[in-house]
Amino acid sequence: MADNISSYSGAGLPFDLEAEQAVLGAVLLDSSCLDTVMEILPSSEYFYQSSHAVIYDAMLELSNEGRPVDFVTLLNRLRRDPSFVENDGKGYLLELAQIVPSISNVETYARIVRDKYDVRTLILTARRILEDASAGAEDASVLLDAAEQSIFDIRRGQNMQGLQRINQTLLETFDRLDHIASPEGEKYRGIPTGIRSLDDTITGLNRSDLILLAARPGMGKTSFALNITRHAAVSCHKRVAFFSLEMTREQLASRLLSTEAQVSGVKLRTGKLADDEWTRLVEAGDVLSKAEIYFDDNSAITVPEMKAKLRRLRDVDLVVIDYLQLMSSGHIENRVQEISAITRNLKIMAKELNVPVLCLSQLSRESEKRTTHKPMLSDLRDSGSIEQDADIVLFLYREGYYANTGDHAEPEPDEDQNSGECIVAKNRHGETRSIPLHWQGEFMRFTAQELVRQEP
Repeated sequence: MADNISSYSGAGLPFDLEAEQAVLGAVLLDSSCLDTVMEILPSSEYFYQSSHAVIYDAMLELSNEGRPVDFVTLLNRLRRDPSFVENDGKGYLLELAQIVPSISNVETYARIVRDKYDVRTLILTARRILEDASAGAEDASVLLDAAEQSIFDIRRGQNMQGLQRINQTLLETFDRLDHIASPEGEKYRGIPTGIRSLDDTITGLNRSDLILLAARPGMGKTSFALNITRHAAVSCHKRVAFFSLEMTREQLASRLLSTEAQVSGVKLRTGKLADDEWTRLVEAGDVLSKAEIYFDDNSAITVPEMKAKLRRLRDVDLVVIDYLQLMSSGHIENRVQEISAITRNLKIMAKELNVPVLCLSQLSRESEKRTTHKPMLSDLRDSGSIEQDADIVLFLYREGYYANTGDHAEPEPDEDQNSGECIVAKNRHGETRSIPLHWQGEFMRFTAQELVRQEP
């Protein structure tokens, strides 16, 4: 078959002619080889020579139709191609079947073809990055994010795995359990939140999980997220990336200082501090400065931009996002569809980077229209996919939040207006329940109380 290599946009790029021929020849001699090859080379684009891509496409078509792949069936299928030349094509197929060194090595041949494809893709990507950068039409930050995403996509393609038999997965599972049970098991377990009863319920913040923390405005979502951030970074020595679309870095740092030093947030804003409070603030600042907490207060950040920044930061243990409804997908469309796309991309990000993602979310006003104000999954705002994509859904609720509203009954004299709860409304790893909390508004923090089960 004639092969016009010069027509290929990547002329002169590296490839291995013998490996490509060996793969096709092995399938011709034994069609069962195609199952192994398809797992490594899922499409014809992995072949450099256009004639080889045409032959492989024909093989895939026959396989998808449930027909055998051999010399006769393949030749008959190729005759449908207008560019097919009978004598040259027939002779080339015979040649392919004769030059295979060993059918048993077909997996090795396929991986050589795959490796050459990855190198070609890297070269073409680098050329495109150079062209985009030279054009000067985009900001440097946009170019960097696009370049990192392109390189990451190549790496992700390399790490794609096929179906794996359960015995291998079980070995990996027992290996993980052995690590967890070892004296150094802490680093293999979920990241603790600092609320033991909550950790017992959800087994901490686990890698690749999307955890949604939702509540009405002013209920304390950001404070609770900062409490978790502080515990993970200071007490557990984890690296935490905190993306705030609402508050500035200075405001977040001020809240952490208030919590760590137990100095009123009001005093931090007014500067009216006693000597002992100054001392506690300095000590708290020293503790926090050693923690690996990274803030980003870009109010227009997208999920791809987050991924780019997280890849640059490297070895992140926990990602916190405040909050979902302020995010944008980067293009205008129906808001429900946009939120659905964002939550799906957040789940994909958690899985790709193998890191827990704690995302804050607003609740709709529906809870305030009910006699009992406790939130429900149906109160999640903008999209049902929020509940669907999240592995864990947590609700923050404080009855005292409604104490001064007109539709709230007068509180009992001995009623604790600072009591609250973290409702585990969805838990892919176990049961749902309610964890009692105590709200210290002065220091912007939640502390634990005795565990009680959620009423059915």
